[in-house]
Amino acid sequence: MHTQSKFRLLVVRLGAMGDILHALPAVTALRQAHPTWVIDWVVEPRWRALLAADSARDSQVGPNPGSPLVSRIHLASAKQWGKSPLSRQTFSEINALRRELRASDYDAVIDFQGAVRSAWVARMTRCRRLIGESTPREFAARWLFSERIVTHGVHVIEQDVELASAVAGDELSPVAPLLPLDPVADAWAVQILPTGSPAVLINPGAGWGAKRWPAERYAQVAADLIAQGFRVVVNVGPREEPLADSIVQATARAATPLNCSVGQLIALTRRVALAIAGDTGPLHLACALGRPVVGIYGPTDPSRNGPFGCNFKVLRSPESRRDHARRPEPETGLLTIQPADVLHAVQELLAEENAR
Repeated sequence: MHTQSKFRLLVVRLGAMGDILHALPAVTALRQAHPTWVIDWVVEPRWRALLAADSARDSQVGPNPGSPLVSRIHLASAKQWGKSPLSRQTFSEINALRRELRASDYDAVIDFQGAVRSAWVARMTRCRRLIGESTPREFAARWLFSERIVTHGVHVIEQDVELASAVAGDELSPVAPLLPLDPVADAWAVQILPTGSPAVLINPGAGWGAKRWPAERYAQVAADLIAQGFRVVVNVGPREEPLADSIVQATARAATPLNCSVGQLIALTRRVALAIAGDTGPLHLACALGRPVVGIYGPTDPSRNGPFGCNFKVLRSPESRRDHARRPEPETGLLTIQPADVLHAVQELLAEENAR
């Protein structure tokens, strides 16, 4: 076990929402085991609110309720850099990040992303201990790590905990992740979902079409839940307005569309009775916050990246095969799941919750 009280660790997990949320149980376990450590994180600006409340704008942000895990957040606009790699702004931002990372003098860097891009960011630190999986998502990244950890867990959260355990030799277990508390976002969420009728969060979008259950089926589920007395809120992700609008229109505008910030989505999700979604960030956010979830899965494997650490039901057809090809149309097995199946899972979950 590493006993250095001021051990300085850098976490590299640039995005996306679900992947960052999958890394949080491991980092939370590290924070609880080593409260005096300096733990910093490199992340895409878009996902900063998963680590620190929007009101916590200083570079030294935690740990505190508004930023419970990390001491400092470094921002890396890696996707934008990839779009304009030769621009003056890209060079300037990369050089600024390199200076920040080298000045921080880290004792270890852990790359939860396992991509060449993230490993390249990790190497900016010039730290001797660069820790990653022996079989990362992008195999070429392994040659950029100085320590390659063999993981045995099935779920990605279990694999991330194994990586975290290797940082200092601790044998860690997954724990409930800590997410920021933002009083401003909480006050907004109270206005949207005041105490009263239980609310269900529906997220019809997904990263690509093959994972996306049809919006008209979500609309049928929403209409039935509204008839039962539930409030239904529909999360509107980037470029997902048509999906949400079709649900709102099909429910005679009884469902409420919400185009909100990440911080507001955290606050809102804390207040819902249940969430329904495919394999996407808001589903994993609900799990991280301990909310019951119904997961509607198709080409991705829920044993690896499904709900974890909460009360959940996963619907997945035996016809579905694991396939991460980004096809635009819903996967064939996904289409065998009917609204009645989802509503049955909802009733089972709510009965379990009421029996607790």
